Amino acid sequence: MTIFSRRRLAGAVALAASTALLASACSGGGDSKGGEAAANELTVQAPLFGTAPDPNGELQQAVEKLIGKKLKITWVPNAEYGDKSNVTLASDNIPDVMVVNEKGPSFVKAAEAGAFWDLTGKLDKYPNLKPANEQTAKNTMTNGKTYGIYRVRPLLRSGIVIRKDWLAKLGLKEPQTVEDLYAIAKAFTEQDPDGNGKKDTYGLIIPKWPGNYASASPYDVIETWFGAPNGWGERDGKLVPGFDTPEFLEANRWLKKWVTEGLVNPDFATLDSGNWNDPFVQGKGGMIIDVNVRATQLLDLFKEKNPKDFDKVTLVGNLKGPDGQKHSYPFTGYNMVMAISKQHIRTDEQLDQVLQTLDKLASKEGSILLTNGIEGRNFKVEGKYAVPINQDDPKVKAIQNDVDKAFIQLGTRASVGMGAYPLLPNDAPSRAMREKFDVLMNEDLKTAVFNPALGVIAPTSISKGQTLDTIIPDARIKYLSGAITEDQLKAAIKRWYDSGGTQIAQETNDLVNKVGG
Repeated sequence: MTIFSRRRLAGAVALAASTALLASACSGGGDSKGGEAAANELTVQAPLFGTAPDPNGELQQAVEKLIGKKLKITWVPNAEYGDKSNVTLASDNIPDVMVVNEKGPSFVKAAEAGAFWDLTGKLDKYPNLKPANEQTAKNTMTNGKTYGIYRVRPLLRSGIVIRKDWLAKLGLKEPQTVEDLYAIAKAFTEQDPDGNGKKDTYGLIIPKWPGNYASASPYDVIETWFGAPNGWGERDGKLVPGFDTPEFLEANRWLKKWVTEGLVNPDFATLDSGNWNDPFVQGKGGMIIDVNVRATQLLDLFKEKNPKDFDKVTLVGNLKGPDGQKHSYPFTGYNMVMAISKQHIRTDEQLDQVLQTLDKLASKEGSILLTNGIEGRNFKVEGKYAVPINQDDPKVKAIQNDVDKAFIQLGTRASVGMGAYPLLPNDAPSRAMREKFDVLMNEDLKTAVFNPALGVIAPTSISKGQTLDTIIPDARIKYLSGAITEDQLKAAIKRWYDSGGTQIAQETNDLVNKVGG
């Protein structure tokens, strides 16, 4: 699952503080850096997924040597990053470069008030910052403007991970349609795929989903297979939210049938997403709908259990829906952006200096440092892959930690799961699985259903999003669990409209028309 979902960071208190202090942030209140500091030092705020690097460590020194500047980085634990970002945006000490959710209310309010550089049309002269993918660049826009350099992720990574050994045991083929998937789930539940003589398995594993509607949940993927829009889609000449379509209801009727027949884990409304792999590896459930990299994670877990017999996982792409057509679920192609503050970077010349620095970081040499480390110290190159070396050396382990837990977050052209050199899988099944990722992605991109409203954010969704965003996912879970009827699910959709959704729909249509979709 994605590290940061598409849900909007609401934080009403922080947003109010941001409004009150924005004038100070824009004017550079408390500025003690001096006007030429951008030439010598760059301040940065970025997420951290473990131990913070030593600022005098070997990797940071190598990065600083490449860019010719000192880096002063505030590393923020990922679990706290949303709250910390809101606080930072409300302060008079915004770093020069900040990893942000460009659709988050606090950032949108600050950027539109002039606290961050509008980079629209400014990146083309920097070869490593110029958007590599037009669709992804469009997805990162905020109401027609580009406020940051996106951190690349695969544009399509949705798929279905399946117990390959269970398919073989029951003589089943990999699914191509939603009907095939149902038949497999039924067989996995009723035909004793693990051969223990007990009816103690189920077809599909779903966790309690931490994101809102249209946040790449298994529900969102299935609804797209059935022809529902991905987030927003055109109906009768205007954009409507995907949950206000017959296909949304059809998909959830179908999935409710799964729940009623026991084809889904009974704790799907409460299973911690951090434990999503467990039922699969433990032989309780046979399928997971998620990002493709989960397949290699599960292979690794099986290998830990039995290094001689672990090739138990297969991966298939998106499926054809009831209409016989494939509607594939894409991702945004990025995870947050690196925005440039105007607090200290005040002139076009200073902006150019910062962009030149970020361009060096995004070069092949920079991407290697950020996403692989130091060649010859912690890794070597074999063909197109990186192979770890010297891992018993504590100093080398520190370099690897700094890459994996921190500096990889500064990568924009190569990043998490997409290093400048991908890590060499250490066995044949894992190598074959990794090669399959690109094949499935390229095939499914032909039928990808993109969200035409992803580049805009309605003002009412900023002011009322905290209340509105939970209405549909909460009602969907209650409907699937049998706690409410389909009429009550429809009533929840009406409540969304009545509580501010009508304004959001109108504003979204107006904004998309204004910026050209």
